[in-house]
Amino acid sequence: MRKKIKTFLKIGISFGLLLFVLSQIDINKLLATLQKSNPWWLLAAFVFFNLSKIISSVRLNYYFKDIGVYLKEKDALILYYVGMFYNLFLPGGIGGDGYKIYLLQKVHAPGVKELIQATLLDRLSGLAALLFLAGTLFLFSSYAALYPPLAWLALAGAILVYPIFLFLHKTIFKRFLTYIVQTTLLGLSVQILQLLCAFSLVYALGISQHLIDYLTLFLISSVVAVLPLTIGGVGAREFTFLYGLKLLHQDPSTGIAFSFLFFMITAISSAIGLFFVHNPLQLNE
Repeated sequence: MRKKIKTFLKIGISFGLLLFVLSQIDINKLLATLQKSNPWWLLAAFVFFNLSKIISSVRLNYYFKDIGVYLKEKDALILYYVGMFYNLFLPGGIGGDGYKIYLLQKVHAPGVKELIQATLLDRLSGLAALLFLAGTLFLFSSYAALYPPLAWLALAGAILVYPIFLFLHKTIFKRFLTYIVQTTLLGLSVQILQLLCAFSLVYALGISQHLIDYLTLFLISSVVAVLPLTIGGVGAREFTFLYGLKLLHQDPSTGIAFSFLFFMITAISSAIGLFFVHNPLQLNE
């Protein structure tokens, strides 16, 4: 019952934020912007997004190797997409990470605690890269001039995030040190590919100015989307773009269009997992 209530709250917050955002913009302008988007740049964004997921599955597979779970890269990728499907389309109940833990424990039995640590470390690796890139881009964005104290905070964050992450890695997650260099570099590569996806979406929408500002907002919205308050970051990402662009006295309609397109790419990519969800034990073959 508690899980159901939490899920309903997340859905309510997502829809509430979306309705609020849509009430603050020109819907006709939003639709016109979406209709004019360049399909080739949208395709590039889709490719970069899915490349980031392929690299993510490789990184997670390294963590699994440290606890004695040896998967073929193809099987690890299938498992990753199935987890994406559960996270986005079935947010209640077990969830994507829970599904992976349940299945791998059933097939390989490395221990639930070890699997939880592997998935948690995978998330922390991505978050560290997000914070590093967000802090770095913030320094070159229009926001740095508007809010100098935040620029200093962004600089400190960009400098300290990896030393803190590696300290936690070596003290709390001691079992996962074998491939620490590979997983750290792969974590950064994942977020760079996500940035290239965002870059492609910016060009798909024909945005010729404020490129760094859009990419900075994308990274900040990705950090906000990690917070367990909404379903797949829906609503939170749009809300971030709404106020982030208003601070620069920019029309937020294009930013909301960007956010919607990113969600569509996420949804279409996550739907790939549906084709494998009914045959999870192929991991045993």
